[in-house]
Amino acid sequence: MKTVLKFVAVLMTLSIHFTLNACKDDDSDEPTPTTNTEPKDTVVEVSTSYGNMVLYMYKGTPMHRANFHKLVGQGFYDSTEFHRIIPNFMIQGGDPLSKDDNRNNDGTGGPGYTIPAEIDSSKYKHIVGAVAAARQSDDVNPLRASSGSQFYIAVSESGTKHLNGAYTVFGRVLNGIETANTIVGQPRNTGNNRPNERIKMAMKLVPMTKAEIKAKYNFDAE
Repeated sequence: MKTVLKFVAVLMTLSIHFTLNACKDDDSDEPTPTTNTEPKDTVVEVSTSYGNMVLYMYKGTPMHRANFHKLVGQGFYDSTEFHRIIPNFMIQGGDPLSKDDNRNNDGTGGPGYTIPAEIDSSKYKHIVGAVAAARQSDDVNPLRASSGSQFYIAVSESGTKHLNGAYTVFGRVLNGIETANTIVGQPRNTGNNRPNERIKMAMKLVPMTKAEIKAKYNFDAE
């Protein structure tokens, strides 16, 4: 009988020991590691032989933003050209037909669809560096739907402000506007505003947080 009681006492001691250890582990005062959970935003890096540009697409134009990011992610813009340049106005690109050897069809192509207009000139204007969607004229496009891929970058506010309220501005240049200025100054055919030399581009998505965008480009992302 004494042996049994002694065995039970040992079991009770072990049980208390394990319980205390478990409580100690659960109630540990050690700090829990933390990570930066700020969601990533996205900028677009455009590379050309004349330099690079960094673009930001506005969240207030969600269809244009999503479409542009999708095309960039697919490599759609790689090897397309800035096929139209007009000093004191803008540079235009994004036509997949600019990849082929026939330069006469540049400016007539796209991905096969258009994007409904998201025009809001109270928020998004043709400032220097504005990124806007090209489109067909009002007589054949009264709803002002945008090209599915072609876009332009304004190099002059005075030269483009008459377009406010007529074209969807969906982004802006955060860095590298001097590259656009260099491109627009290249020799061109004044009849069709096509640069004499082919100006190819490549694009990639660059994930960044809002804080990183602010720190690097002094821009408050939406």
